[in-house]
This record gives sequence, C-alpha cells and structure tokens, in this order.
Amino acid sequence: MNPQHQVTQLLGQINHGDRDAVEELMPLVYEELRRIASRHLSHERVNHTLQPTALVHEAFLRMVDQQESHWQNRLHFLNVAATVMRRVLIDHARTKLREKRGGANQQRVQLDDLQIGVDDKLVEVLSIDAALKKLAELDPDQARVVELRFFGGVSVEEAAEIMGLSTATVKRYTNSARAWLAREIKKGPVE
Repeated sequence: MNPQHQVTQLLGQINHGDRDAVEELMPLVYEELRRIASRHLSHERVNHTLQPTALVHEAFLRMVDQQESHWQNRLHFLNVAATVMRRVLIDHARTKLREKRGGANQQRVQLDDLQIGVDDKLVEVLSIDAALKKLAELDPDQARVVELRFFGGVSVEEAAEIMGLSTATVKRYTNSARAWLAREIKKGPVE
C-alpha cells in the first residue's frame, strides 16, 4: 500500500478511537515531522534548548492525546503538526520570558523564509506570534495561509488544496499577509 494512503487510513482509524493505530502512524510520518521541526528550529537561536526530536515528540503527543480528532488526510495531519510545533515553541518562549523576569534573553527568529523585508533584522518569536494572532482576527484565511506556507512548509498548490482556494487566491493572500506582517512587526516588540 502507498505510504500516503496508509497514513490516511491510520488517521481514519485514530479518528474512530483506535489507539493502536497511533503506534503504527509515528514511523510513517516521523521523517516528515522531523523536517518540519528542523524548519521551525532553523529560525530559532543556535543554542535553543529544544531539539527537533523533542519538538516532534511534544507536538505528536499533543496531537494524538486529543479526545476527538478529525484528521482528513496525511497533508492535513502534517499541517496541524506544523501549527502545533509553532505553539510548542511559543509556549517555550513564554516560559523562558517568565523565568527571566522581563525577557532579557528573548528568543529570536530570522524572517528570511517569510521574505517580509525587515532589513534582515532578527524579530522576536513572540512578536511574530502576536502579529499572526492580530492578522487572524482581521483575516483568518490570510493568517492560515502564512501558517501553512511558512511554518508548515507547504507549496502554494498544497495550501490551495487544504483551504479549498484557488492558487491565485493563495498567492494573493501570501503577498498581502507578507506586507501586513512586515508593517506590524516593524511597529516594535510585544509589550
């Protein structure tokens, strides 16, 4: 059986409460999850305390421990994983900031992949998260495109398929969100 179809079949079993399918799923998606985790961590500081393996395991546990899951297919699962990994990193950053009382050693991320045009300045993880949350309030679809494309690493075509949009719309949302995020992030760090 094609591994992609096998993943989709296992996700369906997990949707119906088959906990044994979880153990079968991990080896099939592990390398892809590790690639997504490495992509996320490439934006973090060099000496980050989380490693790709730990990020994969934390995200995987959060996802499969949900009471109800409604995985549509492999691509849906991987994109949710990318979002969960981003949330794990945000939670980690918030914890570190609380520990440092004011966040003197805030975690930073380079926005090269977002190509937002912030003059190659390092931008705080929490600033990006705050900007994305604000964008989600204004335009949830544009925020989701950013999550899928830049944090999930999916192509324009894959994002269009996931969201049920045309590729032209995904490209337009990408460009619009990129410009909006650049303006928002340039306003300054999270208070």
